[in-house]
Amino acid sequence: MGAVVEDRPRGTGKRGEPATRPGRGLFGAGLRFLRRRPGAVAALTLWSLPEAARTLLLGYGVARALDDGFLAGEPAVGLLWLSVAAAGVVVGAIGTWRVHRAVAALVEPLRDLLVRRVTDRALAEAVRAGRPGDTSVVSRLTHQTEIARDGFAGLVLITQMFVFTSVGAVVGLLWLDPLLLVVVVPPLVTGLVLFGWSLGPLARRQAAHLVAEEEWSRSLGATVVGLRDVVAAGAEERVRAGEERRVAAAERSGRALARWTVTRPLAMAVGGWGPVVVLLLAAPALLDRGLTAGALVGALTYLTQSLIPALETLVRGVGGAGARLVVVVGRLRAATGPLPPLPASRPVPGPGPGPGAPAVEMRGVCFGYGGVGSPVLTDLDLVVPRGGRVAVMGPSGVGKSTLAAVLSGLVPPDAGRVALCGVPLAGPGTDGLAGLRTLVPQESYVFSGSVRENLLYHRPGPPPPDAVVVGAAREVGAGELVERLGGPDGPVAPAALSAGERQLLALARAHLSPAPVLVLDEATCHLDPAAEARAENALADVTGRTLVVIAHRPGSARRADRVLMLDGTHADLGTHAELVGRCPGYRESVAGWSDPTGLAGDADGVDAIPGAGLAGDGGDVVADGAPGEVEVGRDLGRGAAVGDQ
Repeated sequence: MGAVVEDRPRGTGKRGEPATRPGRGLFGAGLRFLRRRPGAVAALTLWSLPEAARTLLLGYGVARALDDGFLAGEPAVGLLWLSVAAAGVVVGAIGTWRVHRAVAALVEPLRDLLVRRVTDRALAEAVRAGRPGDTSVVSRLTHQTEIARDGFAGLVLITQMFVFTSVGAVVGLLWLDPLLLVVVVPPLVTGLVLFGWSLGPLARRQAAHLVAEEEWSRSLGATVVGLRDVVAAGAEERVRAGEERRVAAAERSGRALARWTVTRPLAMAVGGWGPVVVLLLAAPALLDRGLTAGALVGALTYLTQSLIPALETLVRGVGGAGARLVVVVGRLRAATGPLPPLPASRPVPGPGPGPGAPAVEMRGVCFGYGGVGSPVLTDLDLVVPRGGRVAVMGPSGVGKSTLAAVLSGLVPPDAGRVALCGVPLAGPGTDGLAGLRTLVPQESYVFSGSVRENLLYHRPGPPPPDAVVVGAAREVGAGELVERLGGPDGPVAPAALSAGERQLLALARAHLSPAPVLVLDEATCHLDPAAEARAENALADVTGRTLVVIAHRPGSARRADRVLMLDGTHADLGTHAELVGRCPGYRESVAGWSDPTGLAGDADGVDAIPGAGLAGDGGDVVADGAPGEVEVGRDLGRGAAVGDQ
């Protein structure tokens, strides 16, 4: 049953952790990604220098303002140095603005790369499985891809800010007094080492959490799709228990991840506030060794205004977004197998142009969208003689409209041969294609202009007399509409027409077309059955014209010479009577259809009793005899009469 899945998330170990380390190989891939974009990296580095200058001038300006200005009795000098520090802030703000633009040049290409990889992976899995992939791809394509995009942008900004802020602070401390580095650097490095040590376990816990989330999404999607099967098999309790276990696994992974986040404030306390405490404790000894009061205040400024905020941002960003980035990108970069090729084309000889060639010839035709998904049409053969009438039937999504597009030359087949009246179709650019076929789609297009201009759009050469135009419209059932619009010279306002009226004009346009092949892709779906039958019969009555109808009602199939039944895996061609006898899918599609107009007749002799709620009415299917014939009880298949019958 599709809704029952294994309890352990795929790709995890015994404790729900990933079987492979999430960051393995990712560092090298990241370096290659950056090397391929030297311009963006150079711009990022260049515009980071003003941020380093801002940090340097901030602490140094405060120190000089005290030592050379206010403490020396020179307030003007002190204010001048403070203005220098303020100017550094302005310069740094400009650099920050340009840094964000440089980061965008790195982030968007990464997102595009990941979206392509996820899409290719999903299509590859669907092709290998021969069915649509599981719903976890939705989580990858939306949630996880956006996590990677935002996480990468945040990681670049955080790392850039910490590196250049640290450079500016270290240079400033060295400039003030080298002894300050001896006091500040050891606790700072200790905090960074502690934080770096926690990244591995933190990333693994993050990976386990994302795996549990993805598995929950996949299993829940499978359960929803197969809910009817679950109920039919009585597996509700089993499925519920499985979903509860997956929810519990996601909860456990979230709690484990939360426990490891405690290392972040610990690293912050040691590496951020540790240097401040050590500096204050060592202040008397440093002052005795000649450190000035301004240098001491400048060092505290570097720590409290630059290093501590930068370190706090680094710890929170890398510990959160960075860990998620490593896990998500690692999973999105997972290798996929090669895509299976589409079925090879069979070498099929065909007749050349000439009066003896069939109107429609498709040999070994294969077609799939994008070249990577499951083929919509596979090894399809169809030959329709000139003057023939074929209806294409099948449930929604099996490729009926795709067949119409390939047959009309709108899209070239991936394999096989398509020819109209002996002329091979090589794609939309085939010379003379407009003279070979006319396609009428479901959503009929009419344009602002006169009725004549709309109806003669497919008819080259001098316009025919108005009587011909009006006569063609009347034959397909559009006569009253043309008269209401004002005749051939009347204006057409597309927005003022209903969907059915637009279809009538499109059918009249097709009737006036000289093309020998007409393809109707559910072009009468907005008409009633009587209007549909009238239009189809009028189009087919033209001598030498071939009609291919993508049908949405079985009446079109009953009127056709032959019917092509598509079910998504097989194609069956035959008359209506032949398919009723041998094709269960076709028989099911036409058995319950009623013909209120009486135009189609009752060709199959099978009617469905819809179940009117009468006593004893079991909704049985009985043979339909002559009018007034009474069915005996045994014919009902239940061994008892119903009412008086």
